[in-house]
Amino acid sequence: MNHLASKALLAQALGLSLVFAHSAAAQEYQVAKTPYGAPDLQGTYSIATVTMLERPEEFAGRATISLEEANNSGTTGTSYLDELTARPDDAAPDVGGYNTFWMDPGERMAVINGEVRTSILVAPEDGKLPWAEGALRNIFGNRFSGRGEYDGPEARPLGERCLVGFGSSGGPPMLPVLYNNNSQIVQTEDYVMILAEMNHDARIIPLRDDAEDPRAEARNATPKWLGHSVGHYEGDTLVVETSNFHPQQSFRGALRHFFYLSPDARVTERFTRVDDSTLLYQFTVDDPTTYTVPWSGELPMNAVEERIYEYACHEGNYALPGILAGARQQERDMASGATEQR
Repeated sequence: MNHLASKALLAQALGLSLVFAHSAAAQEYQVAKTPYGAPDLQGTYSIATVTMLERPEEFAGRATISLEEANNSGTTGTSYLDELTARPDDAAPDVGGYNTFWMDPGERMAVINGEVRTSILVAPEDGKLPWAEGALRNIFGNRFSGRGEYDGPEARPLGERCLVGFGSSGGPPMLPVLYNNNSQIVQTEDYVMILAEMNHDARIIPLRDDAEDPRAEARNATPKWLGHSVGHYEGDTLVVETSNFHPQQSFRGALRHFFYLSPDARVTERFTRVDDSTLLYQFTVDDPTTYTVPWSGELPMNAVEERIYEYACHEGNYALPGILAGARQQERDMASGATEQR
């Protein structure tokens, strides 16, 4: 047996031992309870990871890879930022964008049950969003309802207007973005609060133990940012159902991928503590007007010692008028040029 084959077998054995060790620990692990008998999920967690929402072509057909392959694939926070900020030699200077000092997408791929995940999506099996035929064309065709992107503040992105965070870090579903990937969970007997560091988006989720359909409750509620959420416990798992999303929050992002939730979408989330420092976060998106089948994903929520600091979205307070003023000046310049040519 040559040296490379020995290393491969060693890596495989190591991976299998991690899987078995985690499974055994999961069977023996006893979830701590709150004074009122609910599984204690409280704490501050990070969902930062360089595992993408959709599976890259380099991992096509493979939901997991070995730890050794992950270490050698270049899929790390540093390599991600290098690729993200790489620019052709003849590219025009970038004005006003973030530099890498502010970016914190994570340092490794997501690991669940000792396996390195190649995508957050676990269903469909190909790790791709199952767009319905014509959905993308209809979405982009109707995005601004006939208005220009710079016609007024209502047409600018929600994060730019400091209404909700960039991407979908506040959820649901909760997905990693370039920075501020921490979130805090606080429980009471009747509510669960999930606070996302990005924009300080907070979901205050009432708990319902009765048989009331949360979708019926949501239909009678006013659409709001982050949707209308209702939760309940199933054993040691918190289950949250969310619907009645605000129509302006349809476009979402997760690092390099975007997705769309119609106002009729329904998202089911499951939060399960698997050890003292990790929650398993699972979600399913059901939106028949946009996708051919429901799609599901999984992420580890890793406990962190850091605090969640104030998110001061001050840029939008003065930058948004500047953006619109620049658009009006550009229109005047174009009109002036057209007049001079005549």
